[in-house]
Amino acid sequence: MSPRATRRLLLVAGLVAALGLSPVSPIHVYTQREVHGTVGSSVTLSCSFWSSEWISEDISITWHFQADGSRDSISIFHFAKGQPYIDDVGTFKERMAWAGNPRRRDGSIVIHGLEPSDNGTFTCDVKNPPDIVGKSSQVTLYVLERVPPRYGVVLGSVVAGALLVVAALVALGYGGRYCWRRRQAALQRRLSAMEKGKLQRSGKEGSKRSRQAPVLYAMLDHGRGAKKGKGGAGKDRK
Repeated sequence: MSPRATRRLLLVAGLVAALGLSPVSPIHVYTQREVHGTVGSSVTLSCSFWSSEWISEDISITWHFQADGSRDSISIFHFAKGQPYIDDVGTFKERMAWAGNPRRRDGSIVIHGLEPSDNGTFTCDVKNPPDIVGKSSQVTLYVLERVPPRYGVVLGSVVAGALLVVAALVALGYGGRYCWRRRQAALQRRLSAMEKGKLQRSGKEGSKRSRQAPVLYAMLDHGRGAKKGKGGAGKDRK
């Protein structure tokens, strides 16, 4: 083999090796940590994902379920080739519905008619070839018993009573503040009236004094005139 052919083979092998060892962005799957529901109700188990590749026709979405206290995990739902498939294993086959859209990076499902046995961990796994490397995500479902109607009535009464107490306290607060303002306004009016009365009385007294002064002066002058008259008469007699 010639040196040129050898160099070409080495170059091709290097390219193949480089392509084979090139880093691949992993697919990321996201779910809620916990979901709560009551017996007989419906819940949506949300599952979204991010992929560095365009959404492929070969995308697949799988849901697994592991009941509380069990070590086994069973497949309950599978989406492939553009079609959803509900597995016949387990009690979800007649109570599950597809609610996702892979084009929108959504792989959610809905479970209807919740039962206490639905408590457990649900796992969502997504593959979008060639982006198949990634980690699945888990969500824990807690199914709660329904609250009896009588407890609901009692709870509603307690809440209504608490609201009424708060409203009464607020009304008392505003009423007290209003009465206090009215008292302050009345007191202010009284003080103003008293000040005005004092001014009027002082004005009247001043006018009386100003009127009495000329009279006093006239009486004094008259008295002085009378004394002078008596003194002149006495001198004449002498």
